Amino acid sequence: QVLVVESGGGLVQAGDSLTLSCAASGITLWNYGLAWFRQAPGKEREFVAGITWSREYTDSVKGRFTISRDNAKNTLYLQMNSLKPGDTGVYYCAADASVSLSRAPSNYEYWSQGTQVTVSS
Repeated sequence: QVLVVESGGGLVQAGDSLTLSCAASGITLWNYGLAWFRQAPGKEREFVAGITWSREYTDSVKGRFTISRDNAKNTLYLQMNSLKPGDTGVYYCAADASVSLSRAPSNYEYWSQGTQVTVSS
């Protein structure tokens, strides 16, 4: 059974920092391309950051967010600094066996349950 458990969401004020974590069982994360997505109410799921042997970020979070992985702990992280109200949404981590680092959600096979991040002004 594959299980991807996400934690770290919550309510914060603009300018604060928050770290999200995804811990996996049933799969070994170093065999996958990994990414973070977010979805605001009424909007499509949006690529935020991805990591394989390099890192990629959507323009709106460059310089503020950092994606990383700890292979020994089988865990993916997203460090979010200088949070803005526009960052509000449900955040998901995802794993892609093809290691494509695609920005399309359909290319990812495994997903976390999602966690709410709310940033107040």
